[in-house]
Amino acid sequence: MAVVRRRSALPQAPSYSLADLRSICDVHDEPEWLRARRLEAWDLYQNTPMPYQEEEWRRTDYRHLRWEEAETLIQANGANAAAVPDKNLEPLTGDEQGGLLVIVDGKVIRTELADALARQGVIFTDLRTALRDCEALVEKHLMTKAVKATDGKFAALHAALWDYGVFVYVPRNTVARLPLHVVCYNTTAGTAIGHVLVVLEDNAQATMQVEYASAETREQSTYIGATELIVGDAGNLRYVSLQDWNRETFEFSHQRGVVGRDAQLDWVNGVMGSRLTKAFIEVDAVGPGANARVSGFFFADRDQFFDLDTQQNHNAPLTNTDLLFKGAARDTARTLWQGMIKSLPQMQRIDGYQVCRNLLLSNDARMDGIPGLEIEADDVACSHAATFGTLEEEPIYYLMSRGIARPQAQLMIIEGFFDELLQRIPFERVRQRLMDEIEAKIIA
Repeated sequence: MAVVRRRSALPQAPSYSLADLRSICDVHDEPEWLRARRLEAWDLYQNTPMPYQEEEWRRTDYRHLRWEEAETLIQANGANAAAVPDKNLEPLTGDEQGGLLVIVDGKVIRTELADALARQGVIFTDLRTALRDCEALVEKHLMTKAVKATDGKFAALHAALWDYGVFVYVPRNTVARLPLHVVCYNTTAGTAIGHVLVVLEDNAQATMQVEYASAETREQSTYIGATELIVGDAGNLRYVSLQDWNRETFEFSHQRGVVGRDAQLDWVNGVMGSRLTKAFIEVDAVGPGANARVSGFFFADRDQFFDLDTQQNHNAPLTNTDLLFKGAARDTARTLWQGMIKSLPQMQRIDGYQVCRNLLLSNDARMDGIPGLEIEADDVACSHAATFGTLEEEPIYYLMSRGIARPQAQLMIIEGFFDELLQRIPFERVRQRLMDEIEAKIIA
């Protein structure tokens, strides 16, 4: 029989040890430089308190997470690609794609790379294979330019114990015309610690989609992840991330894009699943002429809680960032968006924009939006906003007067609300799949 305990009696942190770190290093025969970085991150993790009272965490209560149940590191248990839903494995465009990488329970199940991309020198593989075959590239970029162990308690834990990941490298002056597709799927409960590292050299181009999902389980799980998007000067990266964890998963992730001189990053981030998601989504414009567009959509229902913390850092003059998030909440769900545009001193002639639009679909749901500016230059064009609304009767009545049933009329309006964001996804099949998932949330 299940035993109900007070929230304050639950373990407040996972019980990982230095032995877990050493086991990962030994099992995979990791190079000394990586072992040293892990140990340094472990010391940082041990000396950093669990985040509860910090400003960016104080509205996010995850004390109902049962660490003793969720902290076991997920191990491959024989599951294969057949466990992954067919919808996640479909080609992104037509019947061809540049590459497909499927990871199930932390184990690489399937790897494909088009010959045309391989001949161009494009690397698309799992992180452990990259450590073996192109170690110098991984050492140069892994948690050195984008996400760092010093970014917080969970970033330090990730740096110390990450166990699997994805590595993408596009050489200088190379256009990877076919899209790259990654699927990370878990079949069992526990903790997954995955890493995505994408490196585009100067004047390189690529399009990529990464999907996160998991099978239904009764036990709680955690995902402690990191995503690093490094775009060299004059590079162009289109990156889509879609998260649909099961309802017993807690996600803690750090994601950052670094955009060089005259480079372009078009980043779409979708959140539909999990019990609780706490995601730091940041972009650093580090070269003059850098341009970053960050788009996010989220839909919370039942008892879900999404906390999305975004930051646009203008670390060079003549830079542009444009952030648009749209979300909806129903039932007793809660969402929180915290946004910040920052500029360093003397970073003149920057243009930063951020807005989060929220759609409340029930009286018991709650949505919060907290935009912010921290500007240390005086020749800038920066603005921010957060808006909130409900389904208005007038457009519903208009549609009903033309013979459309009320539930369908409501669905059409909600789909119209999200359409602007979904159109930023460059794959029609994926857009339709997401529309179907939105509809399932509405009619649930």
